[in-house]
Amino acid sequence: MQKNKYVAHVKIDVDSGTWLEPHGLADHLQKVANLSDRKAAAFHSGGWGMAAGLWHDLGKYRGSFQEYIRDASGYERENAHVEGPKRVTHSTAGAVHAINQWPSVPGYIIAYLIAGHHAGLPDWLGNQGSLQFRLQEAGKEYSEAMSADIPEHLLTADQPDVPAPARNLDSISLWMRLLFSCLVDADFLDTESYMAPERVGQRNQLPGLSELHPVFFEKMKKLQTKADDTPLNIIRKAIFDACQHSAAEESGLFSLTVPTGGGKTLASLGFALEHARLHGKSRIIYAIPFTSIIEQNAGVFREFLGDEVVLEHHSSLDVDPAAERAGSRLAAENWDAPLIVTTNVQLFESLFASRTSRCRKLHNLVNSVIILDEAQQIPRDFHEPITQVMQQMADHFGVTWLLCTATQPDLGKQIDPFGSVLHTGLDNVREIIPEPAQLASQLKRVEIEMPSDPDETTSWESLAHQLSEESCALVVVNKRQDARTLYDLLPDEGDTYHLSANMCAEHRSGILKEIRDKLSERRAGSTRPLRVVSTQLIEAGVDVDFPVVYRAMAGLDSIAQAAGRCNREGRLSKGRVVVFQAEQLPPPGFLRQAAQVTTKLLRSGQLGDPLSPQAIQAFFSDLNAQGDRDKYGVCELLKAQSSSDAPLAIQFRSAAEKFRLINDTGIGVVVPFRPDQHEESPIEQWLNLLEQDGSLKWVHRKLQRYSVTLPESLAKQLHAMGAICQRAGKFVVESSHYHSVWGVQAPDSLIPAESTVI
Repeated sequence: MQKNKYVAHVKIDVDSGTWLEPHGLADHLQKVANLSDRKAAAFHSGGWGMAAGLWHDLGKYRGSFQEYIRDASGYERENAHVEGPKRVTHSTAGAVHAINQWPSVPGYIIAYLIAGHHAGLPDWLGNQGSLQFRLQEAGKEYSEAMSADIPEHLLTADQPDVPAPARNLDSISLWMRLLFSCLVDADFLDTESYMAPERVGQRNQLPGLSELHPVFFEKMKKLQTKADDTPLNIIRKAIFDACQHSAAEESGLFSLTVPTGGGKTLASLGFALEHARLHGKSRIIYAIPFTSIIEQNAGVFREFLGDEVVLEHHSSLDVDPAAERAGSRLAAENWDAPLIVTTNVQLFESLFASRTSRCRKLHNLVNSVIILDEAQQIPRDFHEPITQVMQQMADHFGVTWLLCTATQPDLGKQIDPFGSVLHTGLDNVREIIPEPAQLASQLKRVEIEMPSDPDETTSWESLAHQLSEESCALVVVNKRQDARTLYDLLPDEGDTYHLSANMCAEHRSGILKEIRDKLSERRAGSTRPLRVVSTQLIEAGVDVDFPVVYRAMAGLDSIAQAAGRCNREGRLSKGRVVVFQAEQLPPPGFLRQAAQVTTKLLRSGQLGDPLSPQAIQAFFSDLNAQGDRDKYGVCELLKAQSSSDAPLAIQFRSAAEKFRLINDTGIGVVVPFRPDQHEESPIEQWLNLLEQDGSLKWVHRKLQRYSVTLPESLAKQLHAMGAICQRAGKFVVESSHYHSVWGVQAPDSLIPAESTVI
């Protein structure tokens, strides 16, 4: 280590067991600064990224840190740069230096980024992790660092101009999160260049959107040429052409209101690729409400564009911060692919996150096209923060949003009768389809049978009897436990399937393939009965086509989505969708409110045609009037405050904790699913690899398909009883607690009713 007087990182050679030449600190700071500068330049903030990079690890010049990284034992030495309770801290000295260099607001901007580059963006006020507290206590860390022999060029930086979003109290926090993303990604990448140099050459090898554009449109042309000249295919082509026409319009906000079966998936991708070509967009992000259809849509995109260019990212398998290691940090996703397929939860919780692993990807949203599939699924309680960040990304960061759905939610401005603004909403959303109501009428392929008496319930036994008389039917229920109860009551003859989010993606994909195969056999003449019981995960775009669908009472938008699984391809003159009142209401909260609004509209006679645009509008109007569009006060927490005592006060961490699209915080667990029952599950091999090298991103991506998100309360109980263990920084379900039909299973006594949704 003599060659490098000051050290940033060290590592041991696995084969020889000897320590390699350490990563020089001055070199690390300069390279991170240069890389962060380039990334932030994409939104006219390069100088800010440069300063954050130069100063982020000044605390490593402390004598105590240098002694620790040289003298600690093997594991602690290699992970010395990852801050923790037993390690020498180093992330506050640079924050103090930033304020000393750039007094007032500019210095505090950089201070937040540097102080948070390990533990995440802090609150201004709060406990010992708050920025205010850390700055007050940082005297020793700063003085020790500054007493070292630091090259002068690392200590000074020209203060750049303040860009437009940073001059607004509402949008400065988003701009800072994007800057933070640039710093974190640059830090991770330069650390990776030392820790795993063989991977550097593997980056940036994927084709760009300009190369993918002709590939997609050539295949799309062949598909349209081969398609039969049916009324449905004529409509689909008209929808596709309308998307191409609108792609020429300026970047901003668009909506695509198309009933199920209209070809939204390919039409929206065509819009995104053409819009990217015309306006120089960098990447496409396709966000979906549920993990259940990510694999389906990603598969469609791969058929058109190739396997390597599509990145699926949907798990909550983030490493527990308490178990974080140098390698696991490097495996955090930065969305370095031309097309990312993800979930609403992953997208929006990342946009409001404070943790480094979640924030790392944010700068790659700049100048992108983001497609929100099934946009009506955006939770009402978060409409205000979500629409605010969408508008800011469109106005300041070159993002084009496309809201796709058959049932457009009301995300515009909402004003009460006295003129007060209840919801700021989205401004200037351009609809691609000229006449959505006319299109809805043309694509209507089902009749909805609502309950004749809204107050009369149907028992599971009675429903099972009705289903025994149907030769082919899908039933959609509101809770996982309901799906299991009904499945047990169905007759043994024929084929019966169960689907819920207790099953991992690989498991669900296999079951859905079997279901589609059985549906094809029936179209070819088979008379073997087929019955499927599913939670609502099957509603958001899953490509299945049943003649009859039963739906437990729910929000009108959910009923419309269930109807999209009925007579999807228009093979019948009309399909049947039967809505019934289950014995129990949906769980408390938004789902119950939505079901109650539908029942209220049914009683009042406003559902003559439940799928009409008028009925959908009445539903959303009533539903949105019942709740706060920013229930947890996220916008106020992220609005910058300024005073003599606090030049820039923002509660980043509190806002991130409040912004949870799923009420009960989910815990991602790896499950031992076996695609082939005669072979062992592959997860053992993958976990062994991660225990050797936690930075193997491809392994983390593989494990996504073998993961299930459990309510935190349930996961903790399973852990306490030994049904979940910890391996390679991940929670892993024991084989005896993963069922070939149900997926993750626990004793009934452990399953709270409110946690069994989806």
